[in-house]
Amino acid sequence: MAIDYTETGFETNIEESLILSGYMQRKLEGIALADFKKTAIDVEVLFQFLESTQSMSIQRLQKVYKEHYKTKIVERLTRELDKRGMIDCIRHGIKDYGVNLKLVYNQPVSTMNQTLIDLYNQNIFTVSRQVFYSNQNNNSIDMLVSLNGLPIAVLELKNPLTSQTVDDAKKQFMTDRDPKELLFQFKKRAIVYFAVDPDEIYMATQINKEKTFFLPFNKGNNGGKGNPTVYNDYKTSYLWKDILQKDSLIDILFRFVFIKQEDIKDSTGEIIDKKETVIFPRYHQLDVVRKVEEHVRSNGVGQNYLVQHSAGSGKTNSISWLSHRLAKLHDMEDNAVYNSVIVITDRRVLDKQLQDAVYQLEHKAGMVAKIEKDSTQLANSLVNGTRIIITTLQKFPFIMEKVGEFERGKYAIIIDEAHSSQGGKAATAMTNILSDKTLEEALEADRVAEDNMEDVEEKIIETIAKSGKQDNISFFAFTATPKAKTLEKFGTLGEDGKPHAFHVYTMRQAIEEGFILDVLKTYTTYKTFYKIAKKIEDDPEVSSKKASKEIAKYVALHPHNIAQKTEIMIEHFRQVTRHKIGGRAKAMVVTGSRLHAVKYKQAFDKYMNEKGYEDLKAIVAFSGTVEDGGVSFTEPEMNGFGEKELPEKFNSDEYKVLLVAEKYQTGFDEPLLHTMYVDKKLDGIKAVQTLSRLNRTCKGKNDTFVLDFVNEAEDIQKAFQPYYEVTGLESTTDPNLLYDLQRELDACQVYTEEEINEVCKLEFSDKKKTTKTQEKLNSILDNAVERYKKLLIEQQDDFKGASSKFIRTYSFILQIGPFADVDLHKLYVYLNYLLKKLPKIGSEVVYLADDIALQYYRNEKVFEGNISLAIQGGSELKPTAHGKGTGKEEEKEKLSSIIDRLNDKFGTDFSSTDILSYDQIKEDIINNDDLAQKAKHNSKDNFKFSYETAFLDIVIERMSQNEKFFMKILEDSNFKNTIMEYMLDEVYEGLNNRPEI
Repeated sequence: MAIDYTETGFETNIEESLILSGYMQRKLEGIALADFKKTAIDVEVLFQFLESTQSMSIQRLQKVYKEHYKTKIVERLTRELDKRGMIDCIRHGIKDYGVNLKLVYNQPVSTMNQTLIDLYNQNIFTVSRQVFYSNQNNNSIDMLVSLNGLPIAVLELKNPLTSQTVDDAKKQFMTDRDPKELLFQFKKRAIVYFAVDPDEIYMATQINKEKTFFLPFNKGNNGGKGNPTVYNDYKTSYLWKDILQKDSLIDILFRFVFIKQEDIKDSTGEIIDKKETVIFPRYHQLDVVRKVEEHVRSNGVGQNYLVQHSAGSGKTNSISWLSHRLAKLHDMEDNAVYNSVIVITDRRVLDKQLQDAVYQLEHKAGMVAKIEKDSTQLANSLVNGTRIIITTLQKFPFIMEKVGEFERGKYAIIIDEAHSSQGGKAATAMTNILSDKTLEEALEADRVAEDNMEDVEEKIIETIAKSGKQDNISFFAFTATPKAKTLEKFGTLGEDGKPHAFHVYTMRQAIEEGFILDVLKTYTTYKTFYKIAKKIEDDPEVSSKKASKEIAKYVALHPHNIAQKTEIMIEHFRQVTRHKIGGRAKAMVVTGSRLHAVKYKQAFDKYMNEKGYEDLKAIVAFSGTVEDGGVSFTEPEMNGFGEKELPEKFNSDEYKVLLVAEKYQTGFDEPLLHTMYVDKKLDGIKAVQTLSRLNRTCKGKNDTFVLDFVNEAEDIQKAFQPYYEVTGLESTTDPNLLYDLQRELDACQVYTEEEINEVCKLEFSDKKKTTKTQEKLNSILDNAVERYKKLLIEQQDDFKGASSKFIRTYSFILQIGPFADVDLHKLYVYLNYLLKKLPKIGSEVVYLADDIALQYYRNEKVFEGNISLAIQGGSELKPTAHGKGTGKEEEKEKLSSIIDRLNDKFGTDFSSTDILSYDQIKEDIINNDDLAQKAKHNSKDNFKFSYETAFLDIVIERMSQNEKFFMKILEDSNFKNTIMEYMLDEVYEGLNNRPEI
């Protein structure tokens, strides 16, 4: 006999599995089918449930409505379903003539009330096949899952063995299922629609013809999309053997599904409509929340959990659900496991969404509080037992302090790391006034500020470390890009002895499932070629490394450089980007500093005005005040609207390009962002977080584009690889490296053992600390300071670097495992004080802007293509390691040698004849009497028109002397414009300085 490979066989296997688990087989026919076609409710089963569980209530309504009571109750139920929706009616029942009717009984939170358990067990789960749902046609659905006669899930089943797949099932929902049919009307009847074949599952919560939006409901397979092979079963059997099981389905209906409401705005920002979406959890969201909850129930408070979920995983919803679950979690004695759940986030959307979701799940206000003021507000929320508290990263330190004070309480702290620097809020170091700095100084100032900014993960771990191990707190850290320290602090130890994420939804799976786009697929890099000349006669010896950096910065920040890149970006946007996403695409320009952002905004505005481009507007984002040439600039003043309005304004049709300096590089979600122009060095997590601003999807967005002026394609690829699949650790931090650091520090002979002991006596003395204590402390430390001053600069640097490393490593190791060494702890205490007293090491400043000149410059495309990542099955990060400080004596070199070397590296084949030709053109123009008159009587902008005409005439006259150079000017418009633009200032100044004719 042949194997049954038909779709019917697939249906039969699913149905039989559900019946074995307690479902009732239900064939809708006769009167039952007629009622179903009219009401999309299995009326017979509904009353079977109501009469067995609420007979007294039904009898009261029977007295009111007489023999028509069933019809009247169904009419009342229909009106309530139309008005409130199926989800709300299931959770809260309906009222009819003062009588409360429960439509479904939720599972009791404990086993202490037998009556509630009995009522729960009387819920009737039915599965029906080939249901004819319409009076308009003879269409049928493959399978219907109902609860007490109410339709919950519709399944369309396909079998690849009959040449049909899950895609055909999706197509059937879109083309053959009319959303006007009562069964498919949004919110009113069925809650979820599953397209299923033996390999994959997709789901939708609204049938809307070709606009029906399907989400994958798959487990993932080895870090990618799809499902793993199951021995002796279908890959998708988890749907009917797990998700649709009675307890699971009730849990989803009462504690997961909710209605998300969003405002729809027009191009001016005015609210013109409301959009509602039924949110049904994706598989990985359901899985992580349930697994975390079960682990806490089994292991109690005090554990740490790392959830590595990629962008596109729906972290906002996952955090909302987890917050509610943990707030409602009870132990076997029916005591609440946590007094409060505290959510640390800067994601503004989470505030409202969490409050709305929890209200729908609980139907009562006051469960969620947002801490916006001070520690008193937090303390009151904790004392009053507010179930869920939302606050920001900035308040994290005093949260740790407050929960430490309430020793009897138990707390769950959920850390939403991914968005913790939204809009640069955490970047307090960036809000200072940048006063009259050169571009070179601005780049360095902002780079130093960024380097010194509190790293989000570092700050969190450091704050936890200071508070010590607390058994009354559980941490739940959500991040897409965990650092090594994050893995060690929050990871779960596996059988290999290494910490691992508790749950993973990879970047690769998110890309393959279409939730985010692959930002590395279309990547273009430009390289800047230039030639530098020395303007001074002297040839000083300067630090080779510092001079090279200074020259590179000089070129990067030259006004000509910014103008050239501005032209490339604007023209690319106009030719390519603006036609993407149905003409709604936007771009982000990532600049090197806040002063760069200001300069780029000016350059963009100038170029667009000169070209008459009125359809393209750029806005800028930077922190604080920037002063340039005695003029102050702030973001609101340059944009013409307030800082808080920027995300909304950028989302409107008016603005197309956002110029950023640190701000909005991370934690900014704008799905219309299609293109990124990068003029800043990016590496590691910063590269991933910055470029990931592009990966959000929206209707009509099929790709992204990156044009990078600074970074190498291979370096960007290398930065992304660790976070593409599962991120692991190569090994854990070895506590013994502290002894290596201790030996290195001892060898510097800066301190003595007696001095360490004396400081520790003061620190740990039971006596009250007074100003005299401070006096003694200083006198002890002064001995070491004097010895330190006698060291060579390199040795000083080594000592400082090793001391800082020791302090960071020691405090971290204390948090990740049992470790006790009194001598090391004494050294830790001593060094904390000593470092504060050590003098800062001065460093030779190399300033060359006045000594060098940019002679030639061009941007050339050097790479264009796909740098998408390799499937490797996961990557491992290196743990905290022992490293020396830096401070070796710097090599010195003649400035001319450094310039020659850089010209070799970045220059072209320009020759000395070219330099001569350049000077000849300039000389000819300056000697032109007609141009001299025009220069003296016109502004530079007006003079430019006469200058451009004369320029070409002089080039043609000079051709015989250096044909190669002059032909290049005539044939290569970019080269011509570069030379002409660069020469303009010199020529205009030279003509104006000529004696009167």
